[in-house]
Amino acid sequence: MHKLSIGVLSLALAGMQLSAVAQRKSVNQRVDSVMRLMTLDEKIGQLNQYSGREVTGPLVKQNANMLNDIKLGRVGSMLNVQGVKNTRQVQEVAMQSRLKIPLLFGMDVIHGYKTIFPVPLAESATWDMDLIGLSAHVAAKEAAAVGLHWTFAPMVDIARDPRWGRIMEGAGEDTYLGNEIAKARIIGFQGKKLGGLDAVMACAKHFAAYGAVSSGRDYNDVEMSDHQLWETYLPPFKAAVDAGAATFMSSFNTLNGVPAAASDYLQRDILKGKWNYSGFVVSDWGSIDQMIKWGYVADKKEAALKAILSGCDMDMMSYSYLEHLKDLVSSKKVSVKIIDDAVKRILAKKFELGLFDDPYRFCNEEREKAELNNPEHVNATLKVAQKSIVLLKNQDALLPIKQSVKSIALIGPLGDSKRDMQGAWAGANDADRVVTLLKGLQQKLGNNVRINFIKGATIKTNDTTGIAEAVKIAKDADLVIMALGEAYDMSGESRSRADIGLPGKQNELFNAVQATGKPVVAVLMAGRPLTINNIADKAKAVVYAWFLGDQAGNAIADVLTGKVNPSGKLPVTFPRSVGQIPLTYNDYKTGHPYNANVFQYQTGYIDLPNSPLYAFGYGLSYTTFKYSDLKLSSTAMDKKGKITASFTLTNTGTTAGEEVVQLYVHDPVASVVQPTKKLKGFQKVTLSPGESKTISFNINNETLAFYNQQLKWDSEPGKFKLMIGGSSDKLELQADIELK
Repeated sequence: MHKLSIGVLSLALAGMQLSAVAQRKSVNQRVDSVMRLMTLDEKIGQLNQYSGREVTGPLVKQNANMLNDIKLGRVGSMLNVQGVKNTRQVQEVAMQSRLKIPLLFGMDVIHGYKTIFPVPLAESATWDMDLIGLSAHVAAKEAAAVGLHWTFAPMVDIARDPRWGRIMEGAGEDTYLGNEIAKARIIGFQGKKLGGLDAVMACAKHFAAYGAVSSGRDYNDVEMSDHQLWETYLPPFKAAVDAGAATFMSSFNTLNGVPAAASDYLQRDILKGKWNYSGFVVSDWGSIDQMIKWGYVADKKEAALKAILSGCDMDMMSYSYLEHLKDLVSSKKVSVKIIDDAVKRILAKKFELGLFDDPYRFCNEEREKAELNNPEHVNATLKVAQKSIVLLKNQDALLPIKQSVKSIALIGPLGDSKRDMQGAWAGANDADRVVTLLKGLQQKLGNNVRINFIKGATIKTNDTTGIAEAVKIAKDADLVIMALGEAYDMSGESRSRADIGLPGKQNELFNAVQATGKPVVAVLMAGRPLTINNIADKAKAVVYAWFLGDQAGNAIADVLTGKVNPSGKLPVTFPRSVGQIPLTYNDYKTGHPYNANVFQYQTGYIDLPNSPLYAFGYGLSYTTFKYSDLKLSSTAMDKKGKITASFTLTNTGTTAGEEVVQLYVHDPVASVVQPTKKLKGFQKVTLSPGESKTISFNINNETLAFYNQQLKWDSEPGKFKLMIGGSSDKLELQADIELK
């Protein structure tokens, strides 16, 4: 993140917090005036959320019941109703209720509404908070323009197991990077304050520790120490609170045996207690009555009891609150005060959005048409896609494509696939908008280069009939580009994979084509890290393109042709084998350290190195950078002081480029064993050929602090090691400092 961006973000957060205090007082007064008029049934209705994909369509029984419930004030929110016409029609039904309390309309707008951006994990590879915020802002503009008020994003779960399909929705494995991305996305979605017609409410999810599900299987259990929870998995949620996230979503998993939607510890003690969170919490889809399947409760009534008492304010699609809260209040198992607190939190957001003043203020057909066809949004997604690409290998400077190349064989099932480029959770996508890699290359190279395309293999079958033809066109080409990876629906929710290698017969296709001796560029597309040892060993160049959205083909072609110098860095470690998972850069020291050159009793595998295939923070450029001349303003400080570490970064190549410089810290002796390194700062720096800049990081008590055995966030006196470089496994500058 650029220094300027950090300052702007800090000022924005401070301004938002000050204005929020004054606004909240006025909003609370208005909420109280409505609450005094509400019956218990109407209050419970505000805690009920329905999904209504077809609610305004043919009046089948379910839809008729939904509309009747809305008219009776028994619904507080709808999800999956989209479009100005549809949201207006449903809101008009709400305006027939006794108190005319407007509905909230929500939807999973994860990485774009109509204009589809790279999947969030890909965006995280930019390490550029301005671009990540821009992506969220464009998504919010389009979502708000179609009548939506609320997105169920960002997902801020830390994820260190690429078998988990939902790793594609988040920021990767690191807490520090995750904190920064959480803030950037929330501010991008919400703007300076709620109520803007170009903004929607954000929802920090999934609270909490969903990214650590056992075996990488979605909806599974999580067993975790409190120390690990506080040190690694909770900080991005605290960052979301500090950034003003309007809502939180509880997670599907259990945490140490308790379903998250029923966790007093998470929702009452931490979120609404220690963090003093003023927004509201919505369950994930049906997760309240899923407590029955967990074996945590006997029936929906008990599930409703557990959820409401633990602080889950809104029930998404389980009907548990609607069916049972009134009886629970009558039997005095639930206090009216508990109900009132939840209702107040929801009504406050409706006031902040301006819906009580004008329930149709987000329903403007002219704005809808303009925003869904805004050419600036196309430019934005192209820019984000370009910066999301990570160059993993470039042997003999094969890339960018040389002018001497007159024929290219484009081979692979993802070479001309539109829908796959958009990835999972692609909003109200239009696949016809997608630029494929074939199209992008044709547009960039024009008639100067002949491009022959063949799939050669499929992703979901073992068909090998196309391999022979692929080999034939490869032999006739100057350069081979292979577009390989997953299908769009092989990562995302409920898309865990035990084997994260290339599916189908893609490896066989690659081996046959590579055996021709022609230079091969592997362009890999996926929503997660894949195990790609074979390709990493044999391809001359490897480009990790993720799922880049509507402008995928143009973005990849820009990088392959050198119009754009790749600057992406991995936000997550790439394992050599699933046997290494979970694998992260900030592992711990051990009493039996690994030594690859000596056989002894040690922590390690007998059949594989401990090291990853590609490390967190890794990514190449078409130019080279030199780190030199590290200087410290002091070698010691007290807890109120700071040390400035400065160094020189030089572009030693012949091409302008961007480098993500990374600061890591290690505490070698502590009351709780510390990771070998922790990311504590980064900046994205642009340099012309031969140019040098002095880069500085400030180290203070916060930089050196950790959660101790009493779960207190603090630092301990002693020596610390500072490490600076271009990736977690290549830290070229190091120095020792002391905290007195």
